[in-house]
Amino acid sequence: MVLATALIESLAHAHPEAEIDFLLRKGNESLLAGHPKLKELLVWDKKNGKYRDLRRLLGRIREKDYDAVINLQRFAATGLLTAFSGAREKIGFDKNPWSFLFTKRVRHTVSTMEHPLHETGRNQLLIEHLAGPVPSKPRLYPSAADEALVAPLKSSPYVCMAPASVWFTKQFPENQWISLIRALPSDLNIYLLGGPADHALCNRILESAGIPERAQNLCGKLGFLASAALQRDARMSYVNDSAPMHFSSAVNGPVTAIYCSTLPSFGFGPLSDRSHIVEISEPISCRPCGLHGRKACPMGHFNCARKIRTEQLLETLV
Repeated sequence: MVLATALIESLAHAHPEAEIDFLLRKGNESLLAGHPKLKELLVWDKKNGKYRDLRRLLGRIREKDYDAVINLQRFAATGLLTAFSGAREKIGFDKNPWSFLFTKRVRHTVSTMEHPLHETGRNQLLIEHLAGPVPSKPRLYPSAADEALVAPLKSSPYVCMAPASVWFTKQFPENQWISLIRALPSDLNIYLLGGPADHALCNRILESAGIPERAQNLCGKLGFLASAALQRDARMSYVNDSAPMHFSSAVNGPVTAIYCSTLPSFGFGPLSDRSHIVEISEPISCRPCGLHGRKACPMGHFNCARKIRTEQLLETLV
């Protein structure tokens, strides 16, 4: 969803007079709250009457009488909304099961090591006829309240870290986060970011690192946009191949993305001006083991993560 904001930027630049709405799943709307280039957020509540709410959304979309509906997904539900939207242009990828009813179908190209294509570039293909071929960067807009919340944390130089991931094989190991914290310059404060479910992991990391006086566990204490506002002005944000990487990119904050089982060539890498990718220095035959990560290392050794050296991470701290 964060990467999709690049389309908002492209369309708003090409058509400053246009009204742009954005449809998203309930739970993510805080990321786009107060977005200056959006007219309305359409929220799909999938947990409380998924199909009933889908019908409600379809009615609302038809009421709006859009010039264009642009679908970034390949799922049937959003394909149905697009196909029956009543929009003059119904645009989406050819892999959507309802694409036969779209007015414009774009081939969904998979990024590979030989022919890498970033997700923002792939999405831009949908609107190339409306906004040109060059993708914009994704962008989030923290509010004044978000900025005020994190301002006291910025009084001294600091780094951010987001140690957790939904997938085990995307998550840099706990003991290696500890090693990184111990190796950082002593004049840097350290802020650990994540959701409420990540609080225990980050507590263990800080307790083992043994430097609580200059480190804080902020998991569950900051919203998405406040976290992004903090990352923007960090000396560096160390993240997995996960959402905090995109938060940092969307405010052009410095970021070091640690890739374990996945590859940057999948097309979801960082886009900040100061972006670094750290991965194992030598190829191993079992990497990548999947597109989205796994719950456990299939080989049992997790060498794609364990052979990443602390020195590689320190080299990105300018």
